[in-house]
Amino acid sequence: MKNILVPTDFSENCVKAANLGIKIAKRYDAEIHFLHLMKTPVDWVKLDKQKEKRYPETLKKIGIAKSALRELDKKAERSGLKCRTFLQYDAGQGDILEHSGHFHHDFIITGSSGTKGVIREITGSNVEEIVRKANAPVIVVKDEDVTFPFKNIVFVSDFEEDISEAFSQVISIAKKCDARIHLLRINTKTDFNSIKLGLNPIEQLLGKYPELNDYSMAVYNEPSVEAGINTFIKQNPIDLIAMVTHGKTGFLSLFSKSIVEGVTNHSTLPVMTIHL
Repeated sequence: MKNILVPTDFSENCVKAANLGIKIAKRYDAEIHFLHLMKTPVDWVKLDKQKEKRYPETLKKIGIAKSALRELDKKAERSGLKCRTFLQYDAGQGDILEHSGHFHHDFIITGSSGTKGVIREITGSNVEEIVRKANAPVIVVKDEDVTFPFKNIVFVSDFEEDISEAFSQVISIAKKCDARIHLLRINTKTDFNSIKLGLNPIEQLLGKYPELNDYSMAVYNEPSVEAGINTFIKQNPIDLIAMVTHGKTGFLSLFSKSIVEGVTNHSTLPVMTIHL
């Protein structure tokens, strides 16, 4: 991991995401970028200094945003990190993804406010959109305080397809944090089967990683994937939920696109999605 992006609107959860981004960047000795998107009443980049004065409220907001970005820059530099900050005007929904694609970020970490209703926007770019379409792994930080280094990571999948690449990324983070990985399969009504049969594909995946020692396996029979994750979290001390996605084509087998949105939306824990 060489390059981490933290989109921010400076809200409480985005501040948590920024702090987590700095800690992860330090573990990986990675460069960190902070990006703030701002909607302006006119095409701001085309205005000269004289015309900017016609919009005192916008000038004030820009000043506040620049100051907040400077503080994040200082915080990163105090941790010994190389940091860059970006303030983009008239940002559309795709700007975060376009920005990330341009700089080839290895990781995106951001905050999302609230656990009720929809996943709220981060000044023009929907977190839902980032989770669904980003090429890099994404961690969404929610209302609960973030525990880092992560000590317990639950990796949720049906394990029916080759997810080795995604699992290797989870192992990388686990090693950096000295964390335990909990591999969780949830059987729903559509694929109800025995616990033993459910464990088989998990064991096959683990067979590719003989050096991995600190892990557990679990299969739950639950009405839904989200319900199964919630049950598991109540019974185990979890710091991070990790899930695999095909992105635009939906989730692995039983993992429809609505599942990750539901988990990301309703979970108070950080949720990481990894694209194949």
